[in-house]
Amino acid sequence: MLRHRCLVFDHDDTVVDSTKNIHFPAFQDTLKQLRPDITMEIDEFILHCFHPGFSELLSKHLSFNEEELQIQESNWLTCVENHIPTIFSGMKELMERHKEQGGNICVVSHSFSKNIYRDYEKNGLPKPDLVFGWDRPAKERKPNPYPLQEIMHQLDLKPEEILMVDDLKPGYDMAKACNVPFAAAGWAYNIPKINDYMSKQCDFYFTKVKDLYNYLF
Repeated sequence: MLRHRCLVFDHDDTVVDSTKNIHFPAFQDTLKQLRPDITMEIDEFILHCFHPGFSELLSKHLSFNEEELQIQESNWLTCVENHIPTIFSGMKELMERHKEQGGNICVVSHSFSKNIYRDYEKNGLPKPDLVFGWDRPAKERKPNPYPLQEIMHQLDLKPEEILMVDDLKPGYDMAKACNVPFAAAGWAYNIPKINDYMSKQCDFYFTKVKDLYNYLF
């Protein structure tokens, strides 16, 4: 019997190892183009994405205007289109076993849906049942509760039948707003401030995919 009928995964740094190889280099290129006087290390970038979030990093911390936001998105998409990230070891086995036992897999991410589907296909992962990506209107992206509410509605699920797996606070905030259990994915990086918060606040904190697997099965 499944512990949770539906696993809802974040994408970057949860299923695929992408920030250090794709998203951060793309962000650095944008900074060089639009804010050449500002430098940022990867841990600082991840901390901004952790809280208050990537959108706030761009609009508030960096004060990008609409034209600059479009430039940033174009630079980012070019990088994403030309690089397929690898999945974390053990993720394929975890997802396949969950699907074999009749479970659902959904994705709520700040990546574009088409790239999420591509990454799953290229890495041999089961096709997600539902995907809520950056292409959704802002009010339908995490940390807003809409994605989880819609997953529960479409798949006829109760909050306790879902497990949200994410490495950052926006996913935790979304899950908390919906009373959905939350597992922190702590296997992509080691940043004490994030580790401390997630280990204290979240229902579960896993530093290895294998630990999540052992919990589920």
